Amino acid sequence: MVYHPVADQPLTQPPKLSRNCLTDGPRLTRREALARGACGFGALALAGLMAQRSDAAVNPLAARPPHFTPRAKRIIFLFMQGGPSQVDTFDYKPSLAEYDGRQLSFADARLIANTGQRESSHRVLKSPWRFNQYGESGRWASELFAETARHVDDLCFIHSLHTEGVAHGPATLFLHCGTTNLIRPSLGSWVVYGLGSECDNLPAFVSIAPSSGNGGPRNYGSAFLTAVFQGVPLGNAAAGAREATFQNLTNGSLPLDAQRRQLDLLRQLNAEQLAARPGESEFEAVIQSYELAWRMQRHAPGVLDLSHETAATLDLYGIGRQPTDDFGRKCLLARRLCESGVRFVQVTYGDNTANPAWDQHSNLPKHADHARAVDRPIAGLLADLKARGLLDDTLVWWGGEFGRTPYAEKNGTGRDHNPGGFTMWLAGGGVKPGMTFGATDDFGHEAVRDKVHLRDLHATLLHLLGLNHEALTFRYAGRNFRLTDVAGRVVSDLIA
Repeated sequence: MVYHPVADQPLTQPPKLSRNCLTDGPRLTRREALARGACGFGALALAGLMAQRSDAAVNPLAARPPHFTPRAKRIIFLFMQGGPSQVDTFDYKPSLAEYDGRQLSFADARLIANTGQRESSHRVLKSPWRFNQYGESGRWASELFAETARHVDDLCFIHSLHTEGVAHGPATLFLHCGTTNLIRPSLGSWVVYGLGSECDNLPAFVSIAPSSGNGGPRNYGSAFLTAVFQGVPLGNAAAGAREATFQNLTNGSLPLDAQRRQLDLLRQLNAEQLAARPGESEFEAVIQSYELAWRMQRHAPGVLDLSHETAATLDLYGIGRQPTDDFGRKCLLARRLCESGVRFVQVTYGDNTANPAWDQHSNLPKHADHARAVDRPIAGLLADLKARGLLDDTLVWWGGEFGRTPYAEKNGTGRDHNPGGFTMWLAGGGVKPGMTFGATDDFGHEAVRDKVHLRDLHATLLHLLGLNHEALTFRYAGRNFRLTDVAGRVVSDLIA
């Protein structure tokens, strides 16, 4: 007798087939053989579909098919916290030099938000850095990003972004969650909810060095989605990349066999609890977290260990030199996590201070310090992904929560926040390379041509992963929610 693996019911032992079972009995015609075989294939397909559904019911992180054929399998988001200035990086505006020092009227987003006054006078501030054309596409970039600029033929620039929120907190939440003040799931959580995980031994969503400010954990949280879809922090913005690790990854006080026995006991107790409380998503998420944590103890240390990388690779990312060592390590970790099956990786360049890194209200030259820290690592990441064949199905996304004004704040030496027009770029993952889309006005202040709202960008990112932003919904509190709320459109001109 043999037993059914689930119901534990005895089944009749199947008869043994002779070596000549295909020829000993009555011969089949070719048409009959094809017909019977087709039924068998159909049964196999149905069994596979039912198994897939069963896996998803047991494990919410089981890989799920996209809505349509994806162009990218994963995303690396290089988050420049604080808002880098578009007119000092990738949005070349000669008019700033022509009108430098002159008082002109601008629509001040902060003044509009605070007082409702539409326009006010400000002093135009030219960029302190030279711009040059790079690559066969002849795209403009400032000397701040000279290393990244060597890859412009692989980049897709969006110069017409605009967003919600004029302060860092609301704008950062909108960038990550599609809302300025409400608790909503983050983009990475929506991605994992829609597609599941490609790897059983690592989280599907990792946030490298996240900041505790301006939304903090909400920027990688799952809100009302099952907790299993939330991002897992790897280090934090206040600590260096050398110390970045998953919390409680190892347990030096107990040997591995004792930890194994503990987990087996927990499994038994959790199974009894789950049987008594079926369908409780939070409890199921805790169980899944225990299982994943055990597997991570065995696999994550190897992924986080950079010592086996070649000297050439470390140099490519600027590791082992200043000021690029820290961000270089984070970018290399992102590549290694993606290679290991992590679906969404965010790398934050920032800190936990009240004024985030790129937030130069009164000291614009400070942009140069930040650019020197990230330029070589970003260029190294692009080159490394391309050399390994990963750029084709990895979508790299660079940008901050907003841009900066083309005029001096309070007639000083820095720039204020500017949600009305700024630049981001994408690379790989099915976007058009060597392209610019949209434009700001002559001063780089407001998006004026082919405007792209951040909701549109969210919709496009999901589309590149094979997800329909209008169909990716979750029912909560009596209504269906989605990342793009009731707006957003796919910017098809960006897609190769």
